[in-house]
Amino acid sequence: MSNNLLWIILLLVNYIGITLSYKFFKKTGLFIWIAMAAIVANIQVIKTIEVFSYVTTLGNIIYGTSYLATDILNEKYGKKEAQKGVYIGIFILITVTLIMQICLMFSPLGDDPVAMANSNALDVIFSFLPRITFASVLAYSISQLHDVWAYNIWREKMPKHLWVRNNLSTLTSQLIDNIIFTFVAFYGIFEINIIIEIFITTYIMKFIVAALDTPFIYLAKKMHSEEELQ
Repeated sequence: MSNNLLWIILLLVNYIGITLSYKFFKKTGLFIWIAMAAIVANIQVIKTIEVFSYVTTLGNIIYGTSYLATDILNEKYGKKEAQKGVYIGIFILITVTLIMQICLMFSPLGDDPVAMANSNALDVIFSFLPRITFASVLAYSISQLHDVWAYNIWREKMPKHLWVRNNLSTLTSQLIDNIIFTFVAFYGIFEINIIIEIFITTYIMKFIVAALDTPFIYLAKKMHSEEELQ
């Protein structure tokens, strides 16, 4: 199966997953999804792939769904609940990083090859450089809080156009996220032309993911009556 087809399948699975999470568990499901996305995106990002002739990393799709989750929270429950979702994501991202860094310090059972192999696998997945971790937390925090703020601004200006506020808030927030993460993580490590290439490629993928989430926020808006939201 080609990477292109797998990417489309992964996109659909993520959007269907967040829709079902909201359908079955309401706003709690969105909080859970945000927490999961914060963890999974930072694990997936270690795998580099080529899709639709672009070299990129995994993680862009599920990371993008966290913006959809906060937009749904904003639309259905208000700004405070959307901000709560962002704070949950920040807390989970920092806490999991700290816990796993401590876990990596443990010495594996030296005479057990399986234990050694498992330990090495954990090292590969969770041994983030401090600079990368800092860039990730900083970009996530600023861009997500901007998304909540921008969504409310556009809702006041265009109350009848859900697709406008959803896309404008997400696309600008993704741009902020990409600028912060790319340059904080890689400036001084790679040449500027390589950094710009990483920035452009990553944002194109994030742009596509953000643009394709519009039908799902309309679907979420139709779910649950006002009584059910209480």
